[in-house]
Amino acid sequence: MLAHDGHLELLWCDPATGLGPELDNLQYTLGDGPTPEAARQGHPLTELDLSTADPARWPLFLPAAASTPVRFLIATPLRLGAATVGVLTGYRTAPGPLARAQLRGLDRLGRALLYLLYTELATPADSTGPATGLRLHRAEIHQATGFLANALGIPMGQALLRLRAHAAAHDHSLSDLAHALLARHLPPDALDPTR
Repeated sequence: MLAHDGHLELLWCDPATGLGPELDNLQYTLGDGPTPEAARQGHPLTELDLSTADPARWPLFLPAAASTPVRFLIATPLRLGAATVGVLTGYRTAPGPLARAQLRGLDRLGRALLYLLYTELATPADSTGPATGLRLHRAEIHQATGFLANALGIPMGQALLRLRAHAAAHDHSLSDLAHALLARHLPPDALDPTR
């Protein structure tokens, strides 16, 4: 789902393989990959074989994704009219195009997700409160971003960039880094290059 600040929020992934969360976290940490590009461009992106993809396409994501068994991916924007509200991203360990039946299934899934997303966001839990049920997958990262921004006296966007850079440079997941920062296992100064 596309959050109000323009960042993508993971709402759900199939936990069966673990590849979805791993690749989504890579893209979020690096700020590069098919999902953010599909959100920006507003049209589907397909890569038939990641191992032969042009390295310039996603210069940060492709080298990191090479360590996973994923070969095929598709990122399809979820659109309400002209607005992109999210991206449905699918991965497969075999290269090559999807069959027509698979493409139709992906389209139906995308429309069903749009309906659920729209009704969940538009329907209040009761007459006095906002909609409930959607939980931010990266809530701890957002909390750590605010904590770091406050501790270092920097804007939120810069704090998130520092978190991403530190996570990438030290080969940590953004979630683990956020947890370490909030649990005070890592001081905010460790993410301040001026100190």
